[in-house]
Amino acid sequence: MAMTGSTPCSSMSNHTKERVTMTKVTLENFYSNLIAQHEEREMRQKKLEKVMEEEGLKDEEKRLRRSAHARKETEFLRLKRTRLGLEDFESLKVIGRGAFGEVRLVQKKDTGHVYAMKILRKADMLEKEQVGHIRAERDILVEADSLWVVKMFYSFQDKLNLYLIMEFLPGGDMMTLLMKKDTLTEEETQFYIAETVLAIDSIHQLGFIHRDIKPDNLLLDSKISPELTSAASSPLFAKEDWP
Repeated sequence: MAMTGSTPCSSMSNHTKERVTMTKVTLENFYSNLIAQHEEREMRQKKLEKVMEEEGLKDEEKRLRRSAHARKETEFLRLKRTRLGLEDFESLKVIGRGAFGEVRLVQKKDTGHVYAMKILRKADMLEKEQVGHIRAERDILVEADSLWVVKMFYSFQDKLNLYLIMEFLPGGDMMTLLMKKDTLTEEETQFYIAETVLAIDSIHQLGFIHRDIKPDNLLLDSKISPELTSAASSPLFAKEDWP
């Protein structure tokens, strides 16, 4: 049936049109993210199956590996649904400072777990045009499932700051170790150089490069093995088009 006169859309106020557009974008982003998450889960599952085939695991070993992977995926989804804020953590002490903010040792109030909270000031990131680098840094911390990369468990923001809740490594950093020991033995030097090379290679395997390799940014776990991280002073990871 033909319609005459003005269409219903033409009678909408600009405010209503803006709300409709915002709702449309929100819904599109929501379902787009769901599809992307599903594709990422399938990709991780296929990668697991490929690795198990390459390792020649037995059926029982495969079953245990799949079960552990499923638990990990469930925990990942639970963390994504969790909405956290600064009030969920108790600040214990400041353990690092830099140009963009600081790193604090914090304790999650409901579980008692201890983390390193990296606080980045938004105004400084915008002023120094580092938003893209910070996004890349966050992406790799989320994407990386490696013994060589510091794990990020949560991230959230407020009007002033971006907060990254990361694994706390009690061994300190390589610079502190060098200051304490002054000179490493040949055996110690070989060990730390070899571990550092493996850590950097793990980043390359993910398709990223490290932009600021230095002793301050090599953190040590409880076994005094180095892991790559980023200090509050600068973003470290830049996404590259690798062949």
